[in-house]
Amino acid sequence: MSADHVATLEAFGKQNKIDYLLVSDFRRTMLPAYGALVTDEKSPIYRYAKRAYYIIDKNGVVRFKKVNENPLDLLDPAEVLRALKDSGA
Repeated sequence: MSADHVATLEAFGKQNKIDYLLVSDFRRTMLPAYGALVTDEKSPIYRYAKRAYYIIDKNGVVRFKKVNENPLDLLDPAEVLRALKDSGA
């Protein structure tokens, strides 16, 4: 899920030949429910999306969740693949 506009995600998907759905929460209605939005009004990045990783199975159950407070911190791809394997999703 991204806080970017739908048109931005569509262009990104085409440019990078992504063949799966990229989900936009431009109005920031779902991000708070996933703990992925900066809600501190005093923060210089208030209402920015946090960098977050989720694995959701076919039944809609969240099997893995990691939300980074610092948007510059990336998750190691090996950790995502391990979590995917462990989740059984």
